[in-house]
Amino acid sequence: MKKIKEIIVVEGKSDTNRLKDCLGEVDTIETRGSALNEETIQRIKKAQVDRGVIIFTDPDFNGNRLRTIIQKVVPNAKQAFLPRSKAVPKKSDGSLGIEHARDEDIKKALADVYSTKELEDEYTNADMVDLGLSGDAASSKRREFVGLELKIGYTNAKQFLNRLNMFNVAPGDLIAAVKKFDKGSSHDSK
Repeated sequence: MKKIKEIIVVEGKSDTNRLKDCLGEVDTIETRGSALNEETIQRIKKAQVDRGVIIFTDPDFNGNRLRTIIQKVVPNAKQAFLPRSKAVPKKSDGSLGIEHARDEDIKKALADVYSTKELEDEYTNADMVDLGLSGDAASSKRREFVGLELKIGYTNAKQFLNRLNMFNVAPGDLIAAVKKFDKGSSHDSK
């Protein structure tokens, strides 16, 4: 596999080691968990200017929090998402993380990288409610499924709306993913 040009931002040493095991030569910046200091932020900004950055944090609360912070300081960073189901530890007391993913899942996540775009917001909170992505009992499960289908990851309703707009998700793709979830749900209840 060809070396990835961008520097990949991960949470810790175990993520870096896992990426090196999977991809060979790869450059990373570690945030050292959820404690993102000013020095690390400056390194990420410099990396974005020099080579580009891919944000690849764990699919959990802290990973999403870090992603949001980094996105604010480096708005044009590329982003890779690993589905929660692909980051489950072998031990029941472990936490979700990139270090637990299989090689093919890591490679797929990095192949499906998104670039952020500056654009006018297309989707609104009303759209989220209309599509069942916010405001009903199945909203969380629907966002998880749709996020997986669109390869934008799972998050709360507010951040999901931000990602739909940030990644300029086509309305047809979003509606198709919601319909696919709804179709599968109706079969599950029969």
